[in-house]
Amino acid sequence: MAPFVEIEKLSLRYGAGAGGLLALDDVSLSIRRGEFVAVVGPSGCGKSTLLKAITGLWPATGGVLRVAGAPVAGPLKIAGMAFQNATLLPWRNTLENVLLPLQIVEPHRARFRSHRREYEEKALALLDLVGLADFARKSVWELSGGMQQRAQLCRALIHEPSLLLLDEPFGALDAFTREELWGVLQRLWLQKKPTVVLVTHDLREALFLADRVNVMSARPGTFIAERRFDAPRPRPLEIIYDHGFVDVVHALRARIDEARKPARIEPRAAADAR
Repeated sequence: MAPFVEIEKLSLRYGAGAGGLLALDDVSLSIRRGEFVAVVGPSGCGKSTLLKAITGLWPATGGVLRVAGAPVAGPLKIAGMAFQNATLLPWRNTLENVLLPLQIVEPHRARFRSHRREYEEKALALLDLVGLADFARKSVWELSGGMQQRAQLCRALIHEPSLLLLDEPFGALDAFTREELWGVLQRLWLQKKPTVVLVTHDLREALFLADRVNVMSARPGTFIAERRFDAPRPRPLEIIYDHGFVDVVHALRARIDEARKPARIEPRAAADAR
């Protein structure tokens, strides 16, 4: 079976010519439909850039990039995204924010007015799933940070995307709220089963949520390691204290520490450089 997301020797450069910034180089990754994959690595290694490439928001410079068997040539309608900041519209209440993609993405846009009640029921069901049913008519400013992120996840899923891309979605939250939302995201994924790519700096988050964790090198980013985690689902939060879980987190951290070190220059090469 062909992978749902297929990346082969991908490169991406910001700016034209050799003077541009090479953000990604020789990146290869295959993701099955319905798989949950996490991407970790040192700051500035190109994790967010990879998401931009996959969604078609920034064109790749070279290599192969296909989603659902088709080359990525522009923004994908089948993708949903959530970011570190919830970016909810303050002039809309919670329900209206969740409904927003249906007013933009076809074929929902063309039928939104005539099927509004059906769409509202769908949005309310999602909000109920994440514990926000009682806040559907509340203004954004009445929601805590964690509530806003729950609403953002609902907004990203409302049009039933085949691909969900998450860029540090819980990075701005306190530890307790973040861990609570791991459970929320796991529950959403188990029910909806989109293909998920999660970018995060939190190694426990990556391992708790994902089927496998891929480690990127320092810029220009490329994949240097992969660890699978086959614990059955749903995973209880207590698993993060298990010795096996902790051992894998330490192994991932060691690879990232290694990736952050500058390349070693041999004495002869250093002398020649002078």
